[in-house]
Amino acid sequence: MMAALLQEVGLSPLGAGPPARVRSAMEPADPHDHGLGGFQVVRWEWVHVQGPYLVAVWILVASLAKILFHLSSKVTTVVPESCLLIFLGLGLGGIVLAAAKKPEYQLDPDTFFLFLLPPIVLDSGYFMPSRLFFDNFGAILMYAVIGTLWNSFTTGTALWGIKLAGLMGPKVEAGLLEFLLFGSLISAVDPVAVIAVFEEVHVNETLFIIVFGESLLNDAITVVLYKMFNSFAAIGIENIQALDYFKGLGSIFVVSLGGTAVGIIFAFLLALISRFTKRVRIIEPLFVFLIVYLAHLTAEMISLSSILAVTFCGLCCKKYVEANISQKSRTTVKYTMKTLASSSETIIFMLLGISAVDTSKWTWDTGLVLFTLLFTFVFRAIGVILQSWVVNHFRLVPLDRIDQVVMTYGGLRGAVAFALVILLNGQIVKAKDYFVATTITVIFFTVIIQGLTIKPLIKWLKVKRCDHHKPTLNEELHERAFDHILAAVEDVVGHHGYHYWRDKWEHFDKKYLRQMLMRKSAYKIKDDIWDVYHKLNLRDAISFADQGGHMSSGKFSFASMPSRTSFSETSVTNLLRESGSAVCLDLQVIDTVRSGRDREDTVMHHVLRENLYKPRRRYQGNYSRHFVAQGDQERQEREVFQRNMRSRLESFKSTKHNVYPSKNKCRHKKEHKCQKKRNAEGANGQVPNDKLRQNVNWHDTIPVFVEVDSEDEEKEHTVKVKEQENDEGITFMARTVDGNLEERKISASNQETP
Repeated sequence: MMAALLQEVGLSPLGAGPPARVRSAMEPADPHDHGLGGFQVVRWEWVHVQGPYLVAVWILVASLAKILFHLSSKVTTVVPESCLLIFLGLGLGGIVLAAAKKPEYQLDPDTFFLFLLPPIVLDSGYFMPSRLFFDNFGAILMYAVIGTLWNSFTTGTALWGIKLAGLMGPKVEAGLLEFLLFGSLISAVDPVAVIAVFEEVHVNETLFIIVFGESLLNDAITVVLYKMFNSFAAIGIENIQALDYFKGLGSIFVVSLGGTAVGIIFAFLLALISRFTKRVRIIEPLFVFLIVYLAHLTAEMISLSSILAVTFCGLCCKKYVEANISQKSRTTVKYTMKTLASSSETIIFMLLGISAVDTSKWTWDTGLVLFTLLFTFVFRAIGVILQSWVVNHFRLVPLDRIDQVVMTYGGLRGAVAFALVILLNGQIVKAKDYFVATTITVIFFTVIIQGLTIKPLIKWLKVKRCDHHKPTLNEELHERAFDHILAAVEDVVGHHGYHYWRDKWEHFDKKYLRQMLMRKSAYKIKDDIWDVYHKLNLRDAISFADQGGHMSSGKFSFASMPSRTSFSETSVTNLLRESGSAVCLDLQVIDTVRSGRDREDTVMHHVLRENLYKPRRRYQGNYSRHFVAQGDQERQEREVFQRNMRSRLESFKSTKHNVYPSKNKCRHKKEHKCQKKRNAEGANGQVPNDKLRQNVNWHDTIPVFVEVDSEDEEKEHTVKVKEQENDEGITFMARTVDGNLEERKISASNQETP
């Protein structure tokens, strides 16, 4: 197989000599062939590039088709994209068949399982909401295992009964084992079809994760039943022993748990490798895709569930990998993964339409097709109702009847069933052609008919839709608090339930796994609230810069800044923790000397401001191909953030001190100018020449106005500030306690003077 793959891409295995292109260049021209005319400047090498060229053309055609589909928003809102791609495949297949007089470019099972399916499963597992998945893991496991077994055996047995009743054509040569084999491959919910349809209708998260999780986890059951019944059909029903049935039952656990174990092992390996990629950031995305694909190939190599391996590998490694790799690597992984998944999904549905044109591979039987459609829908509905009745006894939020209708209607079939039916041996399974035709019909019915009608059905039933807003900080804090409370309640009553074990797992993860799989800068204590605060300020700063920097203080939000009353109730240290940023905090304006602790904080800040060493900013001009240099955008965002924080603090002090800006741009005067103004006021507290004071006491109740600096002074001040705060962080300006107290006495005496 490897030799054939190498030959298809233009390479040759070891010992087979050089490729065709090299051999053609090495072989001398035939002197008796006068038609060549000696040396050829240009030669037609279609055979050499045929394989990769056709792959590139098909991807280009599929991508252009998606662009054309989305040019009209009315079409894509009514018809799912998967249906349009199938119609496109049918049209292209008809054109190719009419031109070449034979079917071409079929969906090959090996190509599907080895190259097209892994990107889709990886994208689903890597970006799957892990909290939602494990919260509903019991229901997902119930529908995936019990539901798949129920659908397979009931569908196969019912079709066998229809055959015995004579309601099928006599040419359908199949017994009980053949119908059970067909039932195992036609009853499994397909993950590709579920993603393609459910992501467009936007159902609520619980419904989506249950149906999608079922489509991922039922792969192990489908693979085991398919291989078991295929082997039984080859052996013959009369040669099967009782031990074979127990082996088949045990293989369910081996294939499912083995595939899960392979995924977890490779996830551990990927997280461990990403811990040491700090100096080679450029190859971090390569490790993510390479190791996950190795997990898929390893599971296929030892006959385990490759879908489970890729799903749990992506699900388990994401937290540790994203904590280790850089932001640019995370962006690269995200968009590359989404691109590969979308391209694979597009090619799969298009090739399904092309494969349906080949009438030489399928034979029609009306009875088999109609009863298969009926039994797959009816038995799934019965299974969902019975299993939901059992699951609701253990759920805090039960699944109502509307949810059960959507789950029944969302049992879509897709390319997995088609690839499995194509792999059947026609000599062993005599009715293979009838099974192929029935499988194609079921796939088209579920994807096209149910895909077209599921959105109106959801609107008619008024199913709760998905809410795409991110949880607020308040919601996250309350959710975490409730998790700890429920875990504590279970611990107190002695019931080791779901919350208890999740709390134990988080403790184990924090104590051992994070320290082992994350670098030190990632697993140390990190303030999530500060991260959210920083992101919010950065977003406000960018929005402020986009508006040209002309936002008035009335329109600007100060939600993250401390209130006026909080200044009298908090210390300077807490204030700096709340508004910690690259700003200049003038402690002379804020009268916070209330206790001995506050005086100590003021003295300490003054000592640190006067005596700590300020390192210079170093500029590195070297170049390394292992790193991506910091772009101008990041430096600009940092500068905008610092300017925003300075502007926010100045506006805050102006509003909280009853200082109202004029119509022009208002800026605080420099400190030495303010001091001169205070000295010029004299003992009566009046302002000469009707000019305005800048620094006021908090107890003043008379509104004060600020004089506007000229443009030249503003520019000069801005340049000086930029030179001073390259890497300094927070700049403190404070006087000692005695100085502050002395100033307060002077101001008090001035107020008493008439």
